Amino acid sequence: MNQLGFWILVTLLGFVGTPILGLVVKWVDRLVTARIQWRKGPPFYQTFADVLKLLGKETMASEQASLPVFLLAPVLGYIGVGVAATLLWAVAIRPEAGFAGDLIVVIYFLVFPSLALILGASASGSPHAGLGAAREMKLVAGYELPFILSVVPAILAAGNTFNLSGLVLAQSKGPVLWGVGGFMAFLCVLAAVQAKLGVVPFDQAEAETELMGGVIVEYSGPPLALIYVMRAMLLLVLPMFVITVFWGGVQLAGWGLALTAVKFLVLVVVIVLVRNTCPRLRIDQAMKFFWLMVTPVAIVACSLALVGAYG
Repeated sequence: MNQLGFWILVTLLGFVGTPILGLVVKWVDRLVTARIQWRKGPPFYQTFADVLKLLGKETMASEQASLPVFLLAPVLGYIGVGVAATLLWAVAIRPEAGFAGDLIVVIYFLVFPSLALILGASASGSPHAGLGAAREMKLVAGYELPFILSVVPAILAAGNTFNLSGLVLAQSKGPVLWGVGGFMAFLCVLAAVQAKLGVVPFDQAEAETELMGGVIVEYSGPPLALIYVMRAMLLLVLPMFVITVFWGGVQLAGWGLALTAVKFLVLVVVIVLVRNTCPRLRIDQAMKFFWLMVTPVAIVACSLALVGAYG
């Protein structure tokens, strides 16, 4: 396959395949949640049916809303996750396809979903959505620093490369998380992933019982369907990112595929278990958790990685 055909393939995987697989993972999330709560759970097609139902609903917006920003915000979030997914699929299929700095590009585009929710909620004209946007901004300020710091041990272990392919190839002798610093960074990035997904205990921006949906309270119809799909995509892409950076990389052939599937399911089940066994934190508690607990641990992990690399 030539270079153009390869990038067309991974782009289709990023923007079409990822939503489909993401909705399947969302079904796994709902099924595990149901079993934890001693319920049967939804049928396999339920997440797809939910999206189709929303696509058939009317799109409504407040008279006070800034309509262009309000409607384009979900598209921005979808594009951000799609680009990040495309780059991760590219490295998974053909490791040499990575380019210098693609790690930074992926981290950058993974911020887009949160920015999209902030923009859309701020433009909705709703005070509940506005409060949700304020909480989302605080969460981003809380978790983004430890998320970035957590990647540093992997960068150092790979010889100071910001290339996803380099990170994967450097783990041929063993995953980053097997080291003390790497494991500490792995735990920190898992906490940040939980917040990036916007699920309990870090769902303060949505908080149905307090803000009636917060950042998404004014959305309906196709824009709400796009947000639903965007979050399902994140549930696929973020574990892919963690496996790529910390756990040996995503492999799509032979026993490597089975091993990758096991790793992926472990991460998804951990996310679901945390979501179903922890109470929602107050926004101030979430900020203290990331600034006073997760960030110091991430800094220690970076220090240990520096000692290991240059000591």
